Amino acid sequence: MAEVALRPIEDSDLDALFEQMRDPESVRMAAFTAEDPDDRAAFDTHMAEVRASSDGTLRVVTLDGRLVGSIAGFVVDGDTEITYWIDRSAWGRGVATRALALFLDVVAVRPLHARAAADNLGSLRVLHKADFRVVGTEVSHAPARDAEIEEAVLRLD
Repeated sequence: MAEVALRPIEDSDLDALFEQMRDPESVRMAAFTAEDPDDRAAFDTHMAEVRASSDGTLRVVTLDGRLVGSIAGFVVDGDTEITYWIDRSAWGRGVATRALALFLDVVAVRPLHARAAADNLGSLRVLHKADFRVVGTEVSHAPARDAEIEEAVLRLD
């Protein structure tokens, strides 16, 4: 079985993460992305802010030692929320499920919150396996689709 692991992000990871986060199919699925996934300067600014934040946790996800994504926890209006991005080459292999389980061991804060496009069934399945439960929905602007779409709001107690 392939080994999924988490490690701190390194400067040398940024190019691979940028490329993963601009894959058109992945961007459409995630829906709530950067306004322009091809804007490297905006990506670098965002990553610098995330990495400098004292109230967040950012990890790289590896599969057999190969970088395949990222997972993070950050505080929004006093609530800790998680997000993750897994490279499309690793979809359907349990990588997100395992990475989230490992991350939940790193971030002990509860409750935790998450959000996903309501039609992103893969991500919702990953969150449900980790015992996140839908606590509501919101209609929000999804930059990747340039449309208002339904977003599931989830919570882990």
